Amino acid sequence: MGKHTKKVHITGKYGTRYGASLRKQIKKIEITQHAKYTCSFCGKDSVKRQAVGIWKCNGCRKVMAGGAYTMNTPAAATVRSNIRRLREMAEH
Repeated sequence: MGKHTKKVHITGKYGTRYGASLRKQIKKIEITQHAKYTCSFCGKDSVKRQAVGIWKCNGCRKVMAGGAYTMNTPAAATVRSNIRRLREMAEH
């Protein structure tokens, strides 16, 4: 049986290198980039990261642009809400 990591989880591959604070930051990033996300087109939890900013749904085979480490970035959410607000203002 192989060794298990108690606290460091995915960053155990770095051993004692780079310092604890940097490994904690990398842990957060690597967990989000390897996670599966919900597809906005088909609704399945099958969107995975292909490369930096490229996300692909294995359910409906759609390819989407997103953030480097997460599917949706806070800046993208702000832009979407502003576009929606401006559309509503234009309709009235």
